Amino acid sequence: MKKELLILLLVFSQVVVYAQQDAWVYLTDKEDVAFSISNPITILTQQSINRKNSQGIPIDERDVPVTETYISLLKNQTGITVLAKSKWFNAVHVRGSETDISSLEALSFVDRIDFADQTLNRSGRTFSQHNKFEQVEARIEFNYGTTQNQIEMIQLDDLHFLDFTGEGIIIAVLDSGFPNVNTMSSFQRLRSNNDLLNGYDFVSRSQNVYGFAGSNHGTKVLSDMAGFVQDQFVGTAPDASYYLFRTEDVTSENPVEESYWVEAAERADSLGVHIINSSLGYTVYDNPDYSYTPSQMDGQTAYITKGATIASEKGILVVNSAGNSGNNAWQTVGAPADASSVLTIGGVDSNGDYASFSSQGSLSQPSLKPDIVARAVNTFVIDQTDTITTNNGTSFSSPIMAGAVACLKQALPNISNEQLKQFIRMSSSQYNTPDTLLGYGIPNMQLALAISLSVQETAFDELKIFPNPVADELHIQLSSTDNCSLLLFDTLGKVILKKALNQTHEIINTSFLTLGVYILKITSPSGSKTFKLVKS
Repeated sequence: MKKELLILLLVFSQVVVYAQQDAWVYLTDKEDVAFSISNPITILTQQSINRKNSQGIPIDERDVPVTETYISLLKNQTGITVLAKSKWFNAVHVRGSETDISSLEALSFVDRIDFADQTLNRSGRTFSQHNKFEQVEARIEFNYGTTQNQIEMIQLDDLHFLDFTGEGIIIAVLDSGFPNVNTMSSFQRLRSNNDLLNGYDFVSRSQNVYGFAGSNHGTKVLSDMAGFVQDQFVGTAPDASYYLFRTEDVTSENPVEESYWVEAAERADSLGVHIINSSLGYTVYDNPDYSYTPSQMDGQTAYITKGATIASEKGILVVNSAGNSGNNAWQTVGAPADASSVLTIGGVDSNGDYASFSSQGSLSQPSLKPDIVARAVNTFVIDQTDTITTNNGTSFSSPIMAGAVACLKQALPNISNEQLKQFIRMSSSQYNTPDTLLGYGIPNMQLALAISLSVQETAFDELKIFPNPVADELHIQLSSTDNCSLLLFDTLGKVILKKALNQTHEIINTSFLTLGVYILKITSPSGSKTFKLVKS
């Protein structure tokens, strides 16, 4: 009898919980749009304005905050709780009964309502889109200790050696909690350099992100970027600056967490953040009516994916873990990692072999996923007790790469985010044979830096090299041979071949080269151009 009563209570409690629906209420307009756009300092920080200006990104209506009067009116409606807001979508996340939420459509400032339970929407779940090297003197040489493999695997030690350690780059970490980051010795370097900027708990609506309201996941994620223990542990970007935002509620799975994420991304944009690291992913929810299907991981369905796309449009480079569903029925890269504009990070072990739990790409996704991979098996992290330990998951390959991207961005301040991502893909171990397990493979950050030379140097008129990839003969065509020369480097910077170019059509013997990637540099009195050359 007690067992039957318990089952009835559980069923009843489930009905009560699900009677409360989640929905996004999209608003019709915003106030003072023209004034705000003309006076952006009233809605954005100067750092954000500078970042947008440097990338040629216009300040538009999406930067204008949601009208607070509308939010207050929504809060006053019967049975409605306001949980989050988004200026990018001009939307408010609410919770209430289906009837109470539907009644909001009668308000003059409500454009439409989109329920998280897709069956409650009139025409299915839809979202509308807004139209919208020169080498420097070597100064840094770390003893990486436990993190040596995960840093050297992506050749990031070479960038560190050139003093590219993330300085001047601002990273926002969106996660589930950051206990003790403000006191741990492992983050003393971060605090001493005033690089622990601020934080906010969007779940609890609190300024304190250092307590145990969430979990220690964010602390460990942050350690792979910002942690530093002399001769024992070095994060990938120990000198970058960090904002910490709690957006994940580990006590339940609900689409409001997508809304918290978008709010945090908007805050990051207004603060001038350069990179977001998000070791989070959303696929299914406690209420199955809210859950997505693998086919909806298409880069355009999930609310959070739309938000990540706008963040990218606003000039933020979003780095996201692929997920850990490779071994289960879901299998597919989740949201927001399914967005084409997101740099999605899968996982490998210490030998560079595919980690079986790493989520895989799908034909339903508009771009190849994952983009690249880094170490995700027995990755070294630092937990909230200041202890160096190991964890599994793409949650940790993502920050490894986010920190590496920060170092490359420091080295290449004038390169666009899209170019930066492409250089990283081009540097990767299987760029010419990508797949849905490793994407383009394991990146080589030193090579990515070398490849970027081609966009910073003077281009030749009518210069052609072919074929590329090359087998035994490389053809070079020049409009002039006036003091032209060729240098061929391996990925470690060693000169393999040096040759004067005396003819407008030169044929270079490449049969002696081993398979792999090389850097080809051609110079003339007027400039130089650098190519990535693949020997096949």
